[in-house]
Amino acid sequence: MSELTLTLLRLGLLALLWIFIFSVVAVLRTDLYGTAVSRRGQRKAAKRQAKEQRKAARAPQPAAVGAGGAAGAAGVAAGAAGAPGAPVPVSAPADGAPAPRWGRGRGKGAPTTLVVTEGPLTGTTLPLRSGGLLIGRNPECALVLDDDYASGRHCRIYPDPTNRGGWVVEDLGSTNGTFIGRDKLTSARPVEIGTTLRIGKTVLELRG
Repeated sequence: MSELTLTLLRLGLLALLWIFIFSVVAVLRTDLYGTAVSRRGQRKAAKRQAKEQRKAARAPQPAAVGAGGAAGAAGVAAGAAGAPGAPVPVSAPADGAPAPRWGRGRGKGAPTTLVVTEGPLTGTTLPLRSGGLLIGRNPECALVLDDDYASGRHCRIYPDPTNRGGWVVEDLGSTNGTFIGRDKLTSARPVEIGTTLRIGKTVLELRG
């Protein structure tokens, strides 16, 4: 075997060794720091949410039709003129029109707190904030987990921009995954009161 062939083989083995080293470093970095959430993406999501809220506020309310609508309007006026605390009748949607989505979403009550029910931090309670909650092992997280199976930036819970009063959980590319029951999160999913999240040995529950 010529000297040139031996040199080429050495160079090839050296290149493969460096590729392997870089792959190991990338995996360790993902496990320690998770997937970074772009601030630009957060700003865009916040602007989109504010825009949708302004549209919802400007949208005209459906008017009641016929005698039923007149009776509903009269009931609302009577309730407003009555004593404080008196119940205000609400007219039914005209001709079977569906109720607004956010109204149905708030029917069961929106969650307001996150409680650790299993794991090293059992009993910890954290209020849900409008800016969202970041969960993981990194000190920058709102809920810092003492769990070997949690990534640095494991998942986050934030307000649902499509459902007023609703909340969404999203896995941030964690190594071991985030579970709702037995289902592993593969994309952002709406959550409600009573939803349980499992991250390694830690179980979290959304409560009102």
